[in-house]
Amino acid sequence: MSVSTHVLDTHRGRPAAKVPVRLDRYDGRTWQPLAEDLTGDDGRLEDLPGDGTELSAGVHRLRFGTGPYFAALGVPAFYPEICVIFEITDPAEHYHVPLAVSPYGYSTYRGS
Repeated sequence: MSVSTHVLDTHRGRPAAKVPVRLDRYDGRTWQPLAEDLTGDDGRLEDLPGDGTELSAGVHRLRFGTGPYFAALGVPAFYPEICVIFEITDPAEHYHVPLAVSPYGYSTYRGS
């Protein structure tokens, strides 16, 4: 089982490269970090956590560093960080969580 994401900058109409992304798991009390990386030139992170760690069922979170991304472009943004919280119910499945982002809005869904 793995998690992947794709970040699209709808303001520019291009993939969002070098966006900091962190995957966390909720342990019932607090968030535990599992992996952290930057999106590639194509805006993608294909395999989180990427180190062979098996993910388990439960509540997870992807944290997208949109503030640093837009700051590097010289664009002011309302959301310095976007958190997408989702539940893994079947650890044998692949979970794809795309993010479409602009300086003042975002959208996400479960992809394939």
